[in-house]
Amino acid sequence: MTTSIGTDVAQAAHLLKQGAVVAIPTETVYGLAADTFNEEAVLTIFSVKQRPAFDPLIVHVRDREQLDRVAQVPAEAEALIARFWPGPLTLVLPKRPAVPDLVTSGLDTVAVRMPAHPMTRALLNALDTPLAAPSANPFGYVSPTTAQHVMDQLGGRIPYILDGGACTVGVESTILGRDAKGRWVLYRPGGIAVESLEALVGEVHAASQAAKPQAPGMLESHYAPRKPVHVGDVPALLRRFAGRAVGVISFRHEHHAHRCEVLSPEGDLAAAARHLFAVLRELDTSDCQVIVAERFPEEGLGRAINDRLRRAAAGR
Repeated sequence: MTTSIGTDVAQAAHLLKQGAVVAIPTETVYGLAADTFNEEAVLTIFSVKQRPAFDPLIVHVRDREQLDRVAQVPAEAEALIARFWPGPLTLVLPKRPAVPDLVTSGLDTVAVRMPAHPMTRALLNALDTPLAAPSANPFGYVSPTTAQHVMDQLGGRIPYILDGGACTVGVESTILGRDAKGRWVLYRPGGIAVESLEALVGEVHAASQAAKPQAPGMLESHYAPRKPVHVGDVPALLRRFAGRAVGVISFRHEHHAHRCEVLSPEGDLAAAARHLFAVLRELDTSDCQVIVAERFPEEGLGRAINDRLRRAAAGR
């Protein structure tokens, strides 16, 4: 299969209507999209990504009409929708019967968000159905934040990549749901800071670990480059790997190493999040043998950065 990159929304819409899988831009990361209600097309997503069927997908909607087709919306979610949509917040809601079990991995809930990227909003407006879309990368690997990243990883496996430029957020959406006690639960930190959510809905609790993921992006080992990643005290890690070519991921300060990538010299966590996956990808394709990263401040988007680094380093 030949893969092309372009900015033709109509072409992407045509392919999706034909049951194809297309890579699309969002403000968070690039997604691998299919018609939510076309089970054969959704199955292609799992095949292309080599994604396990027990890991559910996020459904992307354009408006309230599409939201109501896929989910039941409790009153408690209305303020979140009004405040943060369109944007990088995914809500886990009771699903409608029309949503295939393949999309939700058999769960009775569905993860839904309304993307803010103008090109993807134009694409959704050209379609009659919402789009199921995980990140457009091989399962478990670093998420793509440019069309070229998608081409590098999935070229030849999908027909079209809709190029919307570099993602402005750079990490996946925050995923929020409610537990059996009616409490708001954080399934995944992401592009909306927890502090912003709590200012609106009160305390947000950590999700309990379960054998089967309760929402997308919850697997312990995920978002990982192929080279080993270690997170912690950078000077100590540099001593540990003395004599090896070490690539360092730092928030604000340079470290004396084979290579050091500073995500935001100004100390801007949003900018650091925007650059994280691109830097992980660069170090993974460099001559570095080991990647080490410092822990970021556990606030704002620093939580999402720490989450992705922890999962990238899982099992090391």
